[in-house]
Amino acid sequence: MAHLLSPSCSLDISSSSKLYCKQSIQGSKVIPSSFMLQTFNAPIGRLVLQGKRLQRSSCIVRATTLPISQEAKTQPSSGSHDTSSGPSERKKVMVIGGDGYCGWATALHLSNKNYEVSIVDSLVRRLFDHQLGLDSLTPISSIHNRIRRWKSETGKNIQLYIGDICDFEFLSETFESFKPDAVVHFGEQRSAPYSMIDRCRAVFTQKNNVIGTLNVLFAIKEFGEDCHLVKLGTMGEYGTPNIDIEEGYITITHNGRTDTLPYPKQASSFYHLSKVHDSNNIAFTCKAWGIRATDLNQGVVYGVRTDETEMHEELCNRFDYDGVFGTALNRFCVQAAVGHPLTVYGKGGQTRGYLDIRDTIQCVELAIANPAQRGEFRVFNQFTEQFSVNELASLVTKAGEKLGLKVQTLSVPNPRVEAEEHYYNAKHTKLVELGLKPHLLSDSLIDSLLNFAIKFEDRIDAKQIMPSVFWRKIGVKPKTVAA
Repeated sequence: MAHLLSPSCSLDISSSSKLYCKQSIQGSKVIPSSFMLQTFNAPIGRLVLQGKRLQRSSCIVRATTLPISQEAKTQPSSGSHDTSSGPSERKKVMVIGGDGYCGWATALHLSNKNYEVSIVDSLVRRLFDHQLGLDSLTPISSIHNRIRRWKSETGKNIQLYIGDICDFEFLSETFESFKPDAVVHFGEQRSAPYSMIDRCRAVFTQKNNVIGTLNVLFAIKEFGEDCHLVKLGTMGEYGTPNIDIEEGYITITHNGRTDTLPYPKQASSFYHLSKVHDSNNIAFTCKAWGIRATDLNQGVVYGVRTDETEMHEELCNRFDYDGVFGTALNRFCVQAAVGHPLTVYGKGGQTRGYLDIRDTIQCVELAIANPAQRGEFRVFNQFTEQFSVNELASLVTKAGEKLGLKVQTLSVPNPRVEAEEHYYNAKHTKLVELGLKPHLLSDSLIDSLLNFAIKFEDRIDAKQIMPSVFWRKIGVKPKTVAA
């Protein structure tokens, strides 16, 4: 048995000068690339690479692709998208967590729409996979190779800032360097099961998420007071109340008096609780400092492909199917592809909002194009359809049978503490009013996901299919995994 690594370490790149280099560092390997590496005299914070602890240093690593003239064969391909429909004046958008599932698709989409985009990421999500022995169903290129490929395919630059937003000196230097008009904040530990593994990960989740978001709020106040914060929240903040879920606020009458108040929150994990804390902090700073913010309470996202990620295999997005990061629909499609029964937790009546990854990026773009007012904290419920776990299992079963798969369903003990049968009716009209055109879940999309799982069947680790994190069994000691 080997202890899982502590979710923090440091990077040492000691320099205070600018230099052009033809190599990038990934863990202990040197990988050829074409990047300009700029370093500054400011702490980089606690950056995680391959789980290896390196000595702390004073610098910021900022990597951007070289001009086209200095790269070999980097002219846009004949298949590059027309971006003439983008904004006439290029807005600068900083995507925090841009190496992750939602962040990567969003960064490419905004770049393709002619926004000037930067990615800020500590690369810690990649370490989580190393810690837990997990891997994306799809092969994922390094962030440096991803950005270089995007430049090659489109001729467009995406700036890269590698560092931890919990280090305010790093974040402030990044804000002053890029000067964003909008910040899209995906840079949080986003898994409820991960936050329930042990005390260490519960603490990490809340520290990373709450302090990181606080730092972003202070950075906006100090360095870009007119900057619009687009923050990814979660529908999980609401829980499953026995009344309709409104969009952020509810008007109530009590003892003859009426007021509009924030909708009550009933978080169901340490991860969801961190999101509730974020919402409260953002609402307060909008009121106190005049910050403009949009909280996107997102449902469960499914899908892999967007127009941009389809342009080259190196641009492919993550596909998580394990019990820690995998969502229900992704897990069911992989299970069906390998002949494993679909694992329905408990009674299967748990109902949530769902949306396609293409609608995630569409919603973010709509929020940026229609910013909140100064001092306004607005909340959009970001999903397009509601399904129970049993309904999803039925849809995958029918789609699998059409492809000749023998799909069975298995009820397993629910690892979570949640209602397994409940009322659920959430409002989601504000984004539609702004122009959202949903991609609804269809048989053809489920067929596509199943075929995707079949294509990468040799990368499926059957040991990761069953749930491994149980809410009631969380303890103080760090969990271990087999070596």
